[in-house]
Amino acid sequence: MDVGAEDFAQRLPRLRRRILRAAFVALDMEFTGLHSTYLQNNEPSLFDSPVERYLKARQSVQRFTLVQLGKCGSDTESDLPRYVVHSYNFFLFPSTLGIRDVEFTLSASSIQFLSHYGFDYNKFLKDGIPYMNEVQEKIFRQHLLAGTCTSNADRDVLKKAIDEVTSWIAAAKEEDTMILQDLNGYHMIEVQLVLRQALENVWTEPLEDKKVMVKKVSPEHRQLLENSPYDHCQKKLILLSARGFTNLFQILVKVKKPLVGHNMLMDLMHLHDKFYRPLPESYEEFKRNIHNLFPVIIDTKTVTKSMQKKCLFPRVSSLLEAYAVLCSSNLNPKGPPCPVIALASGCSRYAEKESPHEAGYDAFLCGSVLLMSAHLLLCRSTDNAVEAEPSFSQYLTVLAEHVNKVNFIRGGVSSINFSGEDSPCRHPPALVVHVRGWPGVTERQIYQEFKPHCRFDVRRLSKNQFILLSNKYKHVRLVLRDYRHHPHLQVSVYRHWRHSPSVNCLLQ
Repeated sequence: MDVGAEDFAQRLPRLRRRILRAAFVALDMEFTGLHSTYLQNNEPSLFDSPVERYLKARQSVQRFTLVQLGKCGSDTESDLPRYVVHSYNFFLFPSTLGIRDVEFTLSASSIQFLSHYGFDYNKFLKDGIPYMNEVQEKIFRQHLLAGTCTSNADRDVLKKAIDEVTSWIAAAKEEDTMILQDLNGYHMIEVQLVLRQALENVWTEPLEDKKVMVKKVSPEHRQLLENSPYDHCQKKLILLSARGFTNLFQILVKVKKPLVGHNMLMDLMHLHDKFYRPLPESYEEFKRNIHNLFPVIIDTKTVTKSMQKKCLFPRVSSLLEAYAVLCSSNLNPKGPPCPVIALASGCSRYAEKESPHEAGYDAFLCGSVLLMSAHLLLCRSTDNAVEAEPSFSQYLTVLAEHVNKVNFIRGGVSSINFSGEDSPCRHPPALVVHVRGWPGVTERQIYQEFKPHCRFDVRRLSKNQFILLSNKYKHVRLVLRDYRHHPHLQVSVYRHWRHSPSVNCLLQ
């Protein structure tokens, strides 16, 4: 179900009720880009420590923005052993009302990627739900109190409306009205605020179909109307509108439901930056903040990676592949069937066709993968002696070792632990390349040399030495075999005591 700025406010109470009933909430996000190329060496690397990766990703999160957020809430029906899924697509656009204009970057490859999967950029640009973090909200409140709460967007719209009203009001009588038309989103609020501030003898009321009614009134009548509880321009209502999706984020924070995602580090960083506070410089502070906001986090990538060893789960590269494997009956043919996962009536199109990389669909996949994985693990832990309708708390019990551990893609640890120490990664041994007869060789040239054989990350060790790091043992074995007699490149297993420049300097 698609949700934009036009209908978000009226859906918010229902969304809140569904979050309260949900056993968990699954999220997925789409961005205007992933890895910033503004700075050199900002791509993820196997050499990255968690701190290094966080600082790289922080620069990217600060430059890119969200275009779509998918939320899937799954609650159990009391009379049936099934989970009913309500899946939503929220189109988002940064708030421009009363705060400093927000700048963000577009990555050509990301835009092309989303376009290939049918992303609707018109909804993002024209009907995106506003949002703001705590710092932006503080600035907005100051502008609201000072009566300077206008946006940086489309000044021509405001000027046109003001010109129409000032031309009309000179000849109008008290209680006469006029209608301003074709006012989208913020313009409905801005026009009313500007007119009320500039003219003490006008009153405004929003109408349906993007219209605002302007009435000429006496100053005394105007004062009575301002004190009315039915005024749509009350500061608390304006704040509620300008905060937009942040209202839903704060509901998620308050109810503390388990938060589920897939490869969700970037998702968590954007949640923090866009709806809570700008990302801190400290990696440890970021971890503490996220754990306080969401005490129970489950990354389905971490869960399925673990299942590759425990349940003979095949290696998969995407969320959709994991979902397809779990939907097959081959993994647990003798065990009790998984609980029924039923899409709610307003979300039924996901039952009819796949919509990969649509945030609402991916959130649905993520929630489904969580339930099916947990059911499979529960069956294995109890030798299939599972009751007919296992509760979600039983699923959480078998998932306990994965809670708060978020997958770390190609880096120095296997996962980030938001409630403790990060898990060390068991890489294959590093290789050291000693270069002879190739003056001025660079890391890029070494990378290109080995790229046709397999994928390694490269880091310079000394003038003529480079370290190669891979996450596959077969690649290490392949390179050691194929470069045994190479005329310019001598490859061997890296030994710290032998190859480290600092150790050699100390020995000398």
